[in-house]
This record gives sequence, C-alpha cells and structure tokens, in this order.
Amino acid sequence: MTKKMETRKSTTPADKKDSDQDCKTRTAKRKASPEKKTPIKRRRVAEQAGPSTSSDVVKGVKRKVVQDGEGTTNQAKKAKLLDHMSGDKEQASSSLDTGKDCSLNNKQVCPRNDKRKAAGDDRESPKKKKRNVDQDKKSVADQKREFEARYVEEHQLGEGGCGAVFAGYRIEDRFPVAIKHIPRNKVYCKVADENGKKLSVEVAIMLKLAGEAEGSVGTSAPVSLLEWFNLGKELILVLERPVPAVDLQKYKAENGRTLPEDKAKVILKQLVDAAKELEDKNIFHRDIKGENILIETGSDVPRVRIIDFGLSCFVKQRSLYRVFYGTPLHTPPEWYRRSCYRCGPTTVWQMGVVLYEAVHARDFDTERFLSKKLTIKKRLSTKCRNFLEACLTKVPEKRPTLEELQHHPWLR
Repeated sequence: MTKKMETRKSTTPADKKDSDQDCKTRTAKRKASPEKKTPIKRRRVAEQAGPSTSSDVVKGVKRKVVQDGEGTTNQAKKAKLLDHMSGDKEQASSSLDTGKDCSLNNKQVCPRNDKRKAAGDDRESPKKKKRNVDQDKKSVADQKREFEARYVEEHQLGEGGCGAVFAGYRIEDRFPVAIKHIPRNKVYCKVADENGKKLSVEVAIMLKLAGEAEGSVGTSAPVSLLEWFNLGKELILVLERPVPAVDLQKYKAENGRTLPEDKAKVILKQLVDAAKELEDKNIFHRDIKGENILIETGSDVPRVRIIDFGLSCFVKQRSLYRVFYGTPLHTPPEWYRRSCYRCGPTTVWQMGVVLYEAVHARDFDTERFLSKKLTIKKRLSTKCRNFLEACLTKVPEKRPTLEELQHHPWLR
C-alpha cells in the first residue's frame, strides 16, 4: 500500500525574492490605478519539493492529504518536515512565542538530525554557569572571542539540513560539550522575548527549561543549554554532552538489534516521565524518537536524556496543529485522516513508535503499520503488548494520556 507523496516543487530563497519583487510591482501598479481599490490578496507559492540531502533545506507548502488523497512520503527516516503557514488558528504561543515566529507559506525539510554521539570518561557535572544576560548587547567580535576563549571544538558528531554538531570541551574544567552551529539562514523559527527581541525558538525553549531546572547540569532528562552566542552569520549553542552515552538506535544495535523487554521498560518509564514533564511546562518536542534519545551507560541503570529541540514549540492547552513537524515515517494517523494533530496524543503515539522499534528488529512506518504490514510480536508479555497497542491506537481520542501511561501496569 506504499504510495509516493505528491509534493510541490521547492522554492529557493532566490525564488522567494523574485516573488516578493513581483508582488511589490503589482502593488505599485494597483496604487497607480484609481479604479482598482481591491486589497491585494496574499499569494501562496505552490511548487514541488524535490529530494532532499543532508546539506540542503527544501521549502514548499502544506500537503493536502484529504482533499488530494496524497499518500505518505518514502523519504529517509531521518527527514523532518516543517511547514510554517498562515491560517493555523492555534499556533503555539507563550510569553516568548507570539505565534508569528516563522515565515509564512514556507516548508523546511531538515533531512537529518544533529546527532550527538558521546564518548570518553564519565565525570561529575559541575553546576551550570549562567549566561550573561547582556550577551546580546555585545558585538559579534566580542562574542566570538568569548566562545573561542571558553571552548575547544573537536571532531564533528553529526550534520543535518538545519546545522552541524561538534564534540568539544570547556577549557577551564574540560567539561564535555556538544557545540551546535546553526547558519543564520537556517534559523527558521523565532519568537519574541519579553523585550520584543526575536530569539531562536530552540534557544527560547532551552532557556525556559534551564530556568525551571533545579540543581546542577545533568539532573534533568533534557540536555542543558550551557551558553549560546550570536555570531551574526551563525548561531552557536553550547550544550551539555553526557558521557559515556549513545543514542537509542546505537544502544539497540549493541544489544543485538532489539532490547529485552525488561531493558525497554526501564527506558520507556523514564521517557514517559520526561515527556510528561515537558507537557506540564507547555513544551511540545514534536520529534521524540531513537535518534533524539541518548542513553547514559555509565551506571548499572541506563539513564534517558532527550536531545534536539530544533522542532519544538510552546503550546496552549488543547492547541490544534494544522501543519506537521517531525519525522514523516512516524506521522500520527490523524494527520493523514484529518490534516491536524494535537500535542498529547501525538507524543503518546511517539512513545509507541520508540517502544516498537526498541523491541522489534525493524524501523517503524505509520503507513505500513496502518495497512497491517507491520505487526506487534506475539512473544511480548500481555502487559507490554497492551501498552504498545494503547499508544498506537489509530483514533487519537482513544489513546491514553501521558499521565495514564505513567500508571500503566507494564510500567509499575
């Protein structure tokens, strides 16, 4: 039942510039004509998004699922779809998010996550140093000097359509860090801070998490943002890098391609608790999956850490999203059927996807699962199968909440 998604041709920044120039020309002509007073309507660019690579970002418009009957995508699993449009009635917002943080009528496809692989000796994490509140007032040159004076950048850990991540360490105490470089033209989503200044939504989310975190770096499930620098042409995020640690995909591979149910239970319990904490803080990660979950392996009990908040957003209660952010192969069924989704049910669906891939030697694909080409193993315990089936319920209203998952018999 696999179908190829009919997409729209990508628009480049140059195309957008030409379109804007044409729009200005038409505007001038209308103003010159006293007979035409009709307001100019916003044009939508309907062009095809072609195959993406790890070095490009494809832009297009929202896919019409129900009206055009288009199928799901066959792009690589690590691809991410972002579609920023006007018309979303309940765009994510908070004191930092006005709901108008992204360019209208643009879709960005980040074909690969910024994966962070951690290696080295385990060490105690010192308390996080607070970033100077006046950092944004400093010149680009000053910030660059500060960054180079504080951190050493080493080998590259990963690269995607939205930036690259390098291993590194803090000079004064050799504390391991992940250094994320995001080119200015790839900082798509911005929100307004309390002073009205535009700020990267990823930075805003992580500042909120840091502000509400208790104790030192390393105590929360999400990795901590230590510092960030605006160097004009790029944004640099200095993040905590847990060591020793591997992402869940590699952790699974090291355990023979699948995890025993007891190990999967340890990870899922922590993951559900972490997802519930984010929900309580009105944060929607949008793309929780194996590549975005680090497993700290320095102790007897593996510890879950969540990374990559590049697609995350602030949410209002019962916000309804009409644009999709995340991994195409993990898209919840309601997106195909209704062209909309909500934070809670989508996150629960992602819990099911993570568990499915943890206990099966195959990748998850929503379309194949819905067409019964992917099935749940019968060898799993009754409680585990029940947990998995509950998370992967087709109808979002019938899925349990994250709080209900916390009390599920399989996790008790």
